[in-house]
Amino acid sequence: MVATAMPADTGFPLADVENDFQRARRRQVLARLSQRLRREPDDVNLILPFDEVVAALGMTGERKLGLQVIKLDTVVGTVDSSRDFDRRFRPTSSRVRERWERLALAQRRGESIPPIDVYRVGDLHFVSDGHHRVSIALAMGQKTIDAYVTEILTAVPARGIRRRGDLLFKNYERLFRSRVKLTPQAYTKITFSDPWGYAELGEAVEAWGFRLMQHEHKFYDRAEVSRRWFTEEFTPVVRLLHAADLVGSGTDADAYLTIARERYRLIRTHEWNDEVIEELQRQFRSPRWHIRGSGAVAMSPVKHGAAPGRNDSTAADQDASPAADQDASPAADQDPRGAAGQDGGAAAD
Repeated sequence: MVATAMPADTGFPLADVENDFQRARRRQVLARLSQRLRREPDDVNLILPFDEVVAALGMTGERKLGLQVIKLDTVVGTVDSSRDFDRRFRPTSSRVRERWERLALAQRRGESIPPIDVYRVGDLHFVSDGHHRVSIALAMGQKTIDAYVTEILTAVPARGIRRRGDLLFKNYERLFRSRVKLTPQAYTKITFSDPWGYAELGEAVEAWGFRLMQHEHKFYDRAEVSRRWFTEEFTPVVRLLHAADLVGSGTDADAYLTIARERYRLIRTHEWNDEVIEELQRQFRSPRWHIRGSGAVAMSPVKHGAAPGRNDSTAADQDASPAADQDASPAADQDPRGAAGQDGGAAAD
């Protein structure tokens, strides 16, 4: 890249680059202070490490794309393990000052600056050579930079990575995809609020496949088990949960995993039918339960207006077993509120 001479601030290029570096350092310190005051995660301003990102996503190949013009706001990481720069390539110490100012001075004088070398992962770029040049370009207000690009192909898409903490999600998602073989379109429908959900769902799919093979007395490979689970189990069940208003505040996968887990714990069945859905509606619409992204949570009775010194009859209602619902009148079963509108305690199981 041939850089045009930057307008002088003082007329003395050497003094100007010294001011530029000090300005970049102040911005880094202020950004860190702002992060602490906002109580943001510690890794929000840390530069993303290339090796950790690729390990989480699973590298499947690479290809050289040659010289391209890339946007500087997509340069978020480094192949280098040092921490001389933050996420926006602002210097984190004075250790890089001498080289930084020397390159900045050359750029101000209009000297030829070679392109940087980057790896591309999705829409993100990781610098293998040219950290100081990226830092200077950003400090000078440039929007783009010339770079030799090598694209890294991964098993899991890189979208959604904003900080190092997001790599945990990607790592669990990669392991899930190695166990459950679905189409790219199907994978987009399976997301979790908690990364551990991928591990639990992987176990659940394998258990579902085992029961399927036992029932049909046939062996199926992972791809066939995954395909049938998605079309015969996940898709219709999620549709039922939406119709029954049992999805809650999480994702479809959150709701499926939570309801499937609680279904067996509460009513000891792996089947899905109208009776099971009605029973789950009674269970989860009770004031005792609240469905959210991380799962079904049993709520404290005090939060729902139950006085600590409740009388014996109220306590008996709260401790009634789910079997009481079996003896309820047909009118009670037809109540769209389920057991939440009755005195009987299916929720206290």
